[in-house]
Amino acid sequence: MRPGGQPNMQQLMKQAQKMQQQLQAAQAELAETRVEGSAGGGLVAATVTGSGELLEVTIDPEAVDPSDVETLQDLVVAAVRDATRKAGELAADTMGPLTGGMSGLGIPGL
Repeated sequence: MRPGGQPNMQQLMKQAQKMQQQLQAAQAELAETRVEGSAGGGLVAATVTGSGELLEVTIDPEAVDPSDVETLQDLVVAAVRDATRKAGELAADTMGPLTGGMSGLGIPGL
């Protein structure tokens, strides 16, 4: 800080640019990272990116019972939720240290 308690704006801008670059790098890394969730003891698996985009769903043939479609549907939903939860945790772990430092800049919403 400069005398009088005013922050150096040039220094703040450099810090903000550095954080923005780090955030962009972390977001790119998350978009490339694959996270898998499963349900039914592995009968159904879902793969999402670290940013939450659903990439694929795999279903073991043993999970397919034409007379009980509802259970299979529930397993698919559970596997997608599991993968999405794990992706959210990964994103929080990856982005948390970066976005946590931004609150000190007084930027609303960060």
